This record gives sequence, structure tokens and C-alpha cells, in this order.
Amino acid sequence: MTNPETPPIKVGTRRSALALRQTELVIAALQKAHPHLTFEVRAMATMGDRDKTTPLPALGKGLWTTELEAKLMAREVDVIVHSLKDMPTALPAGCALGCVPAREDPRDVVVFSRRHERDARYRRLGDLPAGAVVGTSSVRRAAQLRRRYPGLVFRDVRGNIDTRLRKCDEEGFDAIILAAAGLLRLNYGDRIAHYLDADTEGGGLLHAVGQGALGLEVREDDQRMKEVLKAIEDPPTMMACLAERSVMRTLEGGCSVPIGVQTSWVEEEEGGQKKKKLRLRATVVSLDGKEAVDGDRTQEVTSLEEAEAMGKQLAQELAGMGGQKILDDINKGRVSGAALKVSDA
Repeated sequence: MTNPETPPIKVGTRRSALALRQTELVIAALQKAHPHLTFEVRAMATMGDRDKTTPLPALGKGLWTTELEAKLMAREVDVIVHSLKDMPTALPAGCALGCVPAREDPRDVVVFSRRHERDARYRRLGDLPAGAVVGTSSVRRAAQLRRRYPGLVFRDVRGNIDTRLRKCDEEGFDAIILAAAGLLRLNYGDRIAHYLDADTEGGGLLHAVGQGALGLEVREDDQRMKEVLKAIEDPPTMMACLAERSVMRTLEGGCSVPIGVQTSWVEEEEGGQKKKKLRLRATVVSLDGKEAVDGDRTQEVTSLEEAEAMGKQLAQELAGMGGQKILDDINKGRVSGAALKVSDA
């Protein structure tokens, strides 16, 4: 029986359908682990939700997180459920990443417009003819796809998943690029036509840092909440995601910079024994897709500290191979006041 004297844990989240669904999943897992606790959702619209017209990169870092973090520090909420890819790699003073649960599919995918689905002419992104219009709000996706499909035209598309799917079907797009995780969590998996990861034929797209994972943010000094969250933490996911976040932090990139990553756990023979190791791939691509550097490391990782060190080492390699120059050139546009858009090249 619930102790009436134990106040409910207040869970902060965005008001979008996907954020609310993700929060439902987290609360269900926590409730199963802690049946004596109760939870109360505190949802709000953040700046990124309210501004539907400004290109995402122009809104800066923290557009999905800053207002929720203010409520966390004001003790209006006890924990925030974020999409981990929306969380800046440097958190505000007093805030901490308390937990990363098991990850949904992190890959990017192609969704064709309904008219193409009906005639079944196109099954992969590479089947589209030159001049076909592809929608995405991510410069990372657009830059990497320009590298492999220079004949495609990229156009910004904003909104929640429902809105983007409607725009894909009604507003002249041939296809849009979305994260598999959001589609699967909202039961739109039937719209997925083609997975775009590095291991799928015709793919070659490395996903965003933290994509498909949830980041549960707490106050740094809140040991009780950290203990509560331990029950749903997934150590392999958390180590992989911290390695990815370390790549971005080291390169000083944000969600508007074309840095892609892909992590996987693999078994390798070493000294007559099979060892589980983390494979981390990363890429930095110029906006026009004409310049790129790629890195790939596989090593044994047994702690969060080792994961972060691995990401830092790979990022430093990328920087020395020309990645820093690519990012510096991109940042010159930002300093001059130009907002990055998917149409930039």
C-alpha cells in the first residue's frame, strides 16, 4: 500500500505526444520497480515547442531543456525525462544525468510520401531521382546525405511527428528523414521504408548523439532520486551514450553541427577469451557534403569514465584529421550571424 505521507515524485517533461509517451514508459518501468511510489507528470511547452518557424539551429542550445531545468532547480519537479539527443553535453550547474534506460532503435529512417508508397516505385533513398525533395530539420542528416546523394534537394520540415508525416504526404515532399525511435514509440513503424545506418545497404548515415535514448536529469545533490532511477538504468546503453556525448563535447559541437555517431557492442577474441567491447564510429561532414572525416574505434569499456575517455580520444583523432577545420568553417557562419539551415551548402 502507498504511504500517504510519501509525496509523489514530480516528473517534468515536454507537452508533445512523443515526450508524453516517453514519460509514460519511464513511469511504468519505475512503478514496476517501486510499487510503493507514486508519480505526477508536470508537462510544459518549451521554446523549441512554441517556435515553429525559426530554423532549429538558430534557436541555440537548450531549446528543449532550459525551461524544464529551471523547474528542476526550483524544486517544482524532481526528475526530467528528456530525449537524450536534445540534452546539451554540458549540463547547468547543479544538474546531473541521473540515468539512461535501455535504448530504442537509434537509427535514422526514410519515410516516403503516401503517393510513392502507393505506386511502390521507391524502396530506398537512392531510388529517388535527382531533384527529389527530402525533408529534414537536421543539418547533420542533410550534410551526410548530400555526401552520398548529391542530386537530392533538402528542405526544412518542422513540427511533431504527426505534423511532419502530414507535411510529407501533402506538401510536395518525396520523402522525409526521421528517427526510428519516435516512430516506433508512437506506433508509426509501418511508415518506415528504409533504415539508414552504416551497416544497412544504401544507408551510410550515422545518427545523432544519444538518439533513441532517454536521459533522466536530476539535481546533482538528490541522492534519493539517483537511487530510485538505478532500478531502470541500462549500463551498456549509458556507457555507449556517454561515449557518444564525449565525442560531441570534445569537438564542441551542438545539435546543429553535422556530427554523426554509431555505437554497438561486439564480441572479440583476445587471449583465447571472448570479450565484449564497445565499437564507436563517428563522422564530421561539411554542410555541402564535400568534405568529411570518419573515425572508428573498438575497445573494452567497463565504466562510465572509460566510455567518456574513449569518446574523447576518437574526437581528438577526428579533429586532427581535418574535422576541426570543417567545424571551424561552419562556426564562422554562426559568428557572422547566419543561422544554419538544411538548405545551406
